[in-house]
Amino acid sequence: MYKTAATAGPDPLSAIFSALADPTRRAILDRLSNGVHSVTELAAPFQMSQPAISKHLKVLEKAGLVVRSKDAQWRPRSINAQPLKEATDYLARYEQLWEERLDRLEGYLKEIQKEK
Repeated sequence: MYKTAATAGPDPLSAIFSALADPTRRAILDRLSNGVHSVTELAAPFQMSQPAISKHLKVLEKAGLVVRSKDAQWRPRSINAQPLKEATDYLARYEQLWEERLDRLEGYLKEIQKEK
């Protein structure tokens, strides 16, 4: 069984955002969004060793963003999008806050322009 953000620990959002903070891990997720890949396939475009890619994959797995399955000797990885939805839902609350603030600023600027 794999961990999802809901079972990743006491603060799953921190694990998700920490995993997403690294550009290599984001690039790995981008590649996995196109389908299942082996570690060798995931390592191909990077200038780093396969063990280094494996460390990045472990961080992504711990955050629940990547799922490892077993197919004979092949250990394919795939993306688990549910934690990304949880992070998006969290950020959406702040998007609404900023939209409201920008609307208020726009109203204020219109008032100032009318006064001039």
